Amino acid sequence: MKASSIPTHENSFQTTGVDSSGKKFILKEGTFTIKGTAETIKIMDCARDNGDKSFFYQEETAKKKIVLHFTMGYLKGDIATLTKQHVSVPFVVGRNGIIYNLFASKYWSYHLGPGAMGGNTGMSRECIGIEISNIGPLKKIGDNLVTTYSDTDVYCSLAETQYYTKLNPKYRGFEYFATYTPAQYAAIGMLLKFLCAKYKLPKTFLNEPERYAIMTAAGFTNYTGIASHVNCRMDKVDIGPAFDWNKIIQLANS
Repeated sequence: MKASSIPTHENSFQTTGVDSSGKKFILKEGTFTIKGTAETIKIMDCARDNGDKSFFYQEETAKKKIVLHFTMGYLKGDIATLTKQHVSVPFVVGRNGIIYNLFASKYWSYHLGPGAMGGNTGMSRECIGIEISNIGPLKKIGDNLVTTYSDTDVYCSLAETQYYTKLNPKYRGFEYFATYTPAQYAAIGMLLKFLCAKYKLPKTFLNEPERYAIMTAAGFTNYTGIASHVNCRMDKVDIGPAFDWNKIIQLANS
């Protein structure tokens, strides 16, 4: 899908509530106060119309950290994938800045994967996952950038610099990554403030270059604060230096 087509794609989900698999969702926006402040955040409840809750465990667990991911997809497919089995997260942030809440953040689902530092089960239970709708790494073919799924799946041209970031040096084998929108950064910043206040988590971020590196099992297990998928899996690229971490740090601490 071309980057320029994504707004129409996301608006379609917002209008119909139907994901790429044809599953229907009931969307209901709520406004919530960020604990200890006068600030509020808008979060879109995104629940299956048939009441299906099979993709997460309704087991309340203590939360020690927040882990950021990107979906390597587009919103309708993101929602479809994250509501099929016990591989999910409570929050998905669309490119338009809408925060979709798939299940209560006090519950859990697998989201770190096999081989995760500290163990997939233990860490998934205590980490609040946030997925950012973003196609992720891109490949250069001629004058275009294509997704990693197909050499004919053109995301944007090299001239459309607003849609990608070029890294030097490459990060874990990739030179080009899709950019995030200002609305996403604003939403993520507010969501981190909301969750840190709700669960009494420190707004702690890893320093560079550790921010983009894998941690030891003990290091990840004992870490409390905000991390990303790359900190517990060497085979992942979400979320590396193509993400504006400084902006998120500033927004989360504003």
